[in-house]
Amino acid sequence: MNALKSDFKKYMAQTSDFLPFQIEVEKAEGIYVYDKLGKDYIDLMSGISVSNIGHRHPKVLTAVREQLEKYLHVMVYGEFVESPQIMLAKKLASLLPSTLNMSYFVNSGSEAIEGALKLARKFTQRTEIIAFKDAYHGSTMGALALLSNEEFKQAFRPLMPDVKILAFNNISNLDQISDRTACVVTEVIQAGRGIVPAENDFMMALRKKCNETGTLLIFDEIQTCYGRTGKLFAFEHYQVVPDILCIAKSMGGEMPLAAFIASDSIMQCLNGDHPLLGHATTFGGHPVSCAASLATLDVILDEKLIEKVEEKAGIFRKKLSGHPAIKEIRGKGLFMAIELTEPEKIEKIVENCINHGIITFWFLFNHQCLSIIPPLTITEKEINLSCERLIKALEMKN
Repeated sequence: MNALKSDFKKYMAQTSDFLPFQIEVEKAEGIYVYDKLGKDYIDLMSGISVSNIGHRHPKVLTAVREQLEKYLHVMVYGEFVESPQIMLAKKLASLLPSTLNMSYFVNSGSEAIEGALKLARKFTQRTEIIAFKDAYHGSTMGALALLSNEEFKQAFRPLMPDVKILAFNNISNLDQISDRTACVVTEVIQAGRGIVPAENDFMMALRKKCNETGTLLIFDEIQTCYGRTGKLFAFEHYQVVPDILCIAKSMGGEMPLAAFIASDSIMQCLNGDHPLLGHATTFGGHPVSCAASLATLDVILDEKLIEKVEEKAGIFRKKLSGHPAIKEIRGKGLFMAIELTEPEKIEKIVENCINHGIITFWFLFNHQCLSIIPPLTITEKEINLSCERLIKALEMKN
């Protein structure tokens, strides 16, 4: 083991004992990550739904450099008038339904969820929160309470109280939403479960029940925003609009940025006699991150990347479907999961993928599937190369 990898284990707090990648990153460009020896790896995870327009997109780099020449951090969020924040918030409002016209910028998806939970409780003056089995909304204490998987949260109890977990895509469970429920939090497409989209009837019934009980509906689009599924936001696949929308990951153009978005009538309840009574964040809406986000949106819209998502997803399906190692390919747009016929081999297959220059992984609650979440900028030639490498990894003798 070289010195840098040794220091990585010695000084960096680890997230897991299992370290399959061990790629010593030298640079990243487009769909590729390169190691110190110059070997290229096709990033079929986009940094876990972050690099939607590829690594280091030139227009994002230009926007970042231009903002660097003006100012970096000047004051905690919301205290100064900063044009990158305002321009991004205005752009988002123009692209979203009229009831989602006010953004609160934060640092991460977990913080967006935390802010949305606080907002819902303060607005409704209720305490109960409902989430769904096998959903993942973050690792902070509030978001952790929404997890159904006890093994992930037992060590951190007591967690936020008054949380109820229901079955996803089960309409009969929705009767448990009542006039004491502050909010229902759901992914539009469950990522950690292995890319499982909400059913249309379920979404319609969920919206109806929330309307009837005065419950706020929160959509977690932390992984699915900014074109990932073939729509700018995944909820656009349904005839349902949330009361609060949480976005992150790809919105920052590889910079740290997230937001929870609601109507001005809901959002104004965070205002108080003291600025910290609602929600406060020091680095949320960092001007460089907001500039990168705005440039990312411009690239997605100007280059019509969303219009090409289904076509590119279709190439993956055509090239990979029918392979004896693959049981099923499912998902929406370029947010896909490959379910294996021999899931017990998944660790070895992930290792094989790394050896063949492919970055992929299994899902948090589903160890039978590989993720296919490439940059939206991936070309047909690059898809073909990705599939060639992936097939070689699947067929590599173990």
